[in-house]
Amino acid sequence: MWFLLRISATTIDEAQTLVRALKGGALALPPSLLIREMRHIDLPYVMGNENAAYDYPWTLNIMRGSLNGADACDVLELEGRIIGHCVVKMILDEAHLLNLCVHPAQQGQGLGRLALDAALKKASQRSATVMFLEVRDSNQSARALYDSVGFNEIGVRRGYYPAPSGREDAVVMAKHLKI
Repeated sequence: MWFLLRISATTIDEAQTLVRALKGGALALPPSLLIREMRHIDLPYVMGNENAAYDYPWTLNIMRGSLNGADACDVLELEGRIIGHCVVKMILDEAHLLNLCVHPAQQGQGLGRLALDAALKKASQRSATVMFLEVRDSNQSARALYDSVGFNEIGVRRGYYPAPSGREDAVVMAKHLKI
């Protein structure tokens, strides 16, 4: 099966490693998946995914602020449809994963992992030595994803997220990156 995957590789070795991983079945990707920079025209679709995936989604103004600012904002596009997005803030040599979202209909197919891997690679290319994130304590699938790529729990932010019964804790995680 042949497919087009447009993730920038800085070296031939990185591209060959990615192809070997894909051929080895590490990821079963749809034939027309594209990860690219988010554009303003994508915002209605991004917000549709955000609203479908989360009980407490980001607002359009927050998403627009990230896109207008210095944050790295990418989308996952499948057959011309925006099915997910990722937002990373860079501060000096630290990256902070602010948002990783895949539309619920597309979850469970390895797309979140692919977006996360691309975000980690991009952060390393921008000289980040560590990536931080917060995840809902109750979001077991996201926590399992982050654990599987080497994130470690480093703390808890009490009452960080809104929840139906008040507030929910966030688990703070970090992963050291190779430059």
